[in-house]
Amino acid sequence: MRATPSDSHFSSAIIAGFVAVLVGYTSSAAIIFQAAEAAGASALQIGGWLTTLGLAMGMTSLGLSLYYRVPVLTAWSTPGAALLITSLPGIALNEAIGIFIFASGLIFLCGITGLFARLMNIIPLAICAAMLAGILLRFGLEAFASLQINFALSGGMCLAYLLGRRFMTRYAIMLTLLVGLAVALIQGNITFPQQSLHFAVPEFITPQFNVSTLLGVGVPYFMVTMASQNAPGIATLKAAGYAVPVSPLMSWTSLTSLLLAPFGGFSVCIAAITAAICMSDDVHPDPKRRYLAAAAAGGFYLVAGVFGGAIGMLFSALPTALIHTLAGLALLGTLSGSLQQALSDSKQRDAAIITFLITASGVTLLGVGAAFWGLMGGVLAHIILTLPQRAR
Repeated sequence: MRATPSDSHFSSAIIAGFVAVLVGYTSSAAIIFQAAEAAGASALQIGGWLTTLGLAMGMTSLGLSLYYRVPVLTAWSTPGAALLITSLPGIALNEAIGIFIFASGLIFLCGITGLFARLMNIIPLAICAAMLAGILLRFGLEAFASLQINFALSGGMCLAYLLGRRFMTRYAIMLTLLVGLAVALIQGNITFPQQSLHFAVPEFITPQFNVSTLLGVGVPYFMVTMASQNAPGIATLKAAGYAVPVSPLMSWTSLTSLLLAPFGGFSVCIAAITAAICMSDDVHPDPKRRYLAAAAAGGFYLVAGVFGGAIGMLFSALPTALIHTLAGLALLGTLSGSLQQALSDSKQRDAAIITFLITASGVTLLGVGAAFWGLMGGVLAHIILTLPQRAR
């Protein structure tokens, strides 16, 4: 029996959701471990944190995507976790939980007051698309830079991707993943963890609030999460053509984080990079049906949450070259589409290319990542370049 187009599209959505979760865990699970260790969490507590985060991302991704019929994918704040690694040593675990609650509360206020939504509505679409392209450029470059690390693995995956795109487009990424796994197994580059999969029960930790730590760590953590995670996440949805209700998304994700913070759910944000995997033409030719990929990712996040820390160890067993190549190829279509959209309007082209270059540079200023500064640089350039000239 031949597969119908609807069957192949559904399979593509499932595959895209799986790849999004795979990339999400393998690209930053190690950072989450380090952030939890910096907060003074034990190994058992770290497993509970990953359980909480997986369940939180699963519930919000699945619920919001199905409710709004838009590919809304949530994620933990990787830039925020990176900041915590350097800021939390010497701070008690209970105070760290207080910081999480404080930052989530501030984000919730931004959501219910609509301040963040009004800001995002005035940013031109070309600048949003350019920022997304700048974020994704690194992944595209790493895919081919991996040829120098492991030519057989990355080269085989690239060839599989091209053949898949030519003969079986809907399954190109799955074919790429299977070839990568096969080559890695032959090379002996997959090292499975010794411990068995298990469910780590989240532990409630009583929060403590210290004014100095709230101001010194909580406020920067809030700013980094908003600027480097939520802003790119909303911009990604906007660049893909989805008119999302920004305030409700911000409110629901931050409320989830606020409630789960005592259990280690330090952040639940709008995803950008992993969400882009669920928005490409390969997922479904109809943009209105691509929400199925994000919903599928939500289901996979729920499964990942059930197994807590062990699932992160499983993902970390895969070689780096495999993950970089898979992520870059999966985002290839989204990257090219974003560049086309960013540069299509000649009146916004200069501002868009400035946004793209600043974002792609990876510059960090005042502890805030390049995505935010790319966005601000593009908006500033757009304002200056569109100022009305005085009649002479």
